[in-house]
Amino acid sequence: MIKAGIVGGTGYTGVELLRLLATHPDVTVSCITSRSEAGLPVADLYPNLRGHYDLAFSEPDVETLKSCDLVFFATPHGVAMRMVPELVSAGVRIVDLSADFRLKDLSVWADWYGMPHESGEWAEKAVYGLPEVARDAIRDAQLVANPGCYPTAIQLGFLPLLESGLVDPSRLIADAKSGASGAGRQGKIGMLHGEIGESFKAYGASGHRHLPEIRQGLSAIAQADVEVTFVPHLVPMIRGIEATLYAELKNPADFERLQTLFEERFRDEPFVDVMPQGSHPETRSVRGANHCRMALHRQEDSNIVIVSSVIDNLVKGAAGQAVQNMNIMFKLDETQGLSAPAFLP
Repeated sequence: MIKAGIVGGTGYTGVELLRLLATHPDVTVSCITSRSEAGLPVADLYPNLRGHYDLAFSEPDVETLKSCDLVFFATPHGVAMRMVPELVSAGVRIVDLSADFRLKDLSVWADWYGMPHESGEWAEKAVYGLPEVARDAIRDAQLVANPGCYPTAIQLGFLPLLESGLVDPSRLIADAKSGASGAGRQGKIGMLHGEIGESFKAYGASGHRHLPEIRQGLSAIAQADVEVTFVPHLVPMIRGIEATLYAELKNPADFERLQTLFEERFRDEPFVDVMPQGSHPETRSVRGANHCRMALHRQEDSNIVIVSSVIDNLVKGAAGQAVQNMNIMFKLDETQGLSAPAFLP
């Protein structure tokens, strides 16, 4: 039985981790931390977990966390990088859901996150945890940097196109939309229902923190520098991301073999579903599930291939992918604890 701890349990990704791990047959959650809610029973804050946990939130304590086999960090940036070195030195394995270890260029990280990085050694050693690309490295990793939500949907959608070299890597566009839970659980006026209801807007169009992560991941896939234009949008729903991706085919005739290319690339991936060409994946079809669904399109007489990619930002975009990485790290069935279908309506 894997003894797991969660640092930062009161946000949406923290409670999603608790929900998924509650029925995982090979995991027991031994501690969950929150400075603001220390002493409060988990089920009092999250009534959906009544009967599943008798834990209370506790202050983060490194000595307590050292008794765990694995610790999930579901914290704001800047927290994990200060605690991880001591934990990994004690033999604890880490899945970090924050952005602290995703970028290899720490000067870029400092520019985007407004502080110097304090754990350069482990930033270099961290494995970027996109299972469909780095499964072998994840299996032996001590520290896994769980990908961001937008980067997950975008990288998976572009993956076969860049691996095959069929598109121009300098002309990629990612037009992505997310529900409000992507902004976290903190109280923000701009995220009140009265502010976002009946509205739809772009944000971060001049630059977003996920852009360098997306660029880094796509460049690694393409084995060449890529140029990608990424614009996120906020839509008035709770969960879900839809990324509409555009790439220019070097040879328009290649479109005829793309469906087969995508189906073959993801045939053995348990959490990627390539739908029939011309389909329109819906975010509700992955709500609460650890799946990415995608479909290919091409408009008449165009050399632009369009990929629609959908995920639940809290599951495949965060907590579900973290559990998937944990399963790989401990050589469990990769789908363990993640096999439930999406919930409708």
